Amino acid sequence: MLEVDNAWFSLLTQNAAPIHVDRHYAEGTEFGRPLVDSTFTLALVTGQSVADVSQNVVAILGWDDVRLPHPVFEGDTIYSESEVLAVRESRSRPEVGIVTVRATGSNQRGEVVITFTRTVMVYRRGHGPAARRPRPDRPGPAR
Repeated sequence: MLEVDNAWFSLLTQNAAPIHVDRHYAEGTEFGRPLVDSTFTLALVTGQSVADVSQNVVAILGWDDVRLPHPVFEGDTIYSESEVLAVRESRSRPEVGIVTVRATGSNQRGEVVITFTRTVMVYRRGHGPAARRPRPDRPGPAR
């Protein structure tokens, strides 16, 4: 997490809290340095899980139980893990399923910096937009 990442995210989200954007102010706090905006940490760990959880997302249905047990600082490296808690078919849309995942983000010292559950609606295999795109290695679907 670079200083510029924190600054840009804070600017883009209009978060002017001095703990994130004013180094002099932050040095006077118990942390002694700027904290990374917690919503950036949420967005980062969510993004890191896209490849293994929601590459075929239709919609994110919600984030629940967000906890931030340790602060994130500029210069930290964030790693994430995902655990599938529940999978079910949609009751109203047969082409999609509902997946609930627990995500955990940790820093380079192994301290857990964020946990949350996320529920997503994903296309079932063979039903998403990618399934309808012709690929050079196989013929496209008949129309």
